[in-house]
Amino acid sequence: MNPSKPLMQMMACAAMLLAVVAPGPCIAQNQSITTMIYDPGPLKPVDSVLKVKVGDPAPPFSLPSLTGEIISLAQYRGTRNVVISFVPAAWTPVCSDQWPGYNIAGDIFKQHDAILLGITVDNLPTLYAWTRQMGGLWFPVLSDFWPHGGAAQRFGVLRTDGTAERALFIIDKAGIIRNIMVSDINRRPDLKDIVDALQAIQ
Repeated sequence: MNPSKPLMQMMACAAMLLAVVAPGPCIAQNQSITTMIYDPGPLKPVDSVLKVKVGDPAPPFSLPSLTGEIISLAQYRGTRNVVISFVPAAWTPVCSDQWPGYNIAGDIFKQHDAILLGITVDNLPTLYAWTRQMGGLWFPVLSDFWPHGGAAQRFGVLRTDGTAERALFIIDKAGIIRNIMVSDINRRPDLKDIVDALQAIQ
């Protein structure tokens, strides 16, 4: 009996087993994000009532981030201006366009001593998969999943369907709200509006 024959048979079996159990290429390698987006169609532009106004102290929150840290608004008090970007939901068209657009504007936030905090009501595993599919984001992404929409509710941007409005809050280093932009949920806010609001703080 050829001693190499059993070895070759074992290698063939191992190859077949790997073909069955090994995962195929990940979705991110085979599909663009546009093919994975859920499009709910046109939605009611605004479906909430603000609970804060310009000049108010920003409501406090502490939320888990994708890095595993708990991020609180208070930790930036006295050191950074804060831009909070609430978006409705992961894997939806405008949201998947809005946040990657901020990747090219990182230096603008730095020039104005500002940190951008992205918040959705999605859980962390969903946010992890979504942001990786977008190619990663430079700013902290926070989950307002539990208690569901708690931070969004304190600001008054939780919609009746449990998602958040497409809203931006500009908060100065003293923790005071200096600008509020609640946009039509179906449209991406203009980056220039954020820049103008940050310049007004300076």
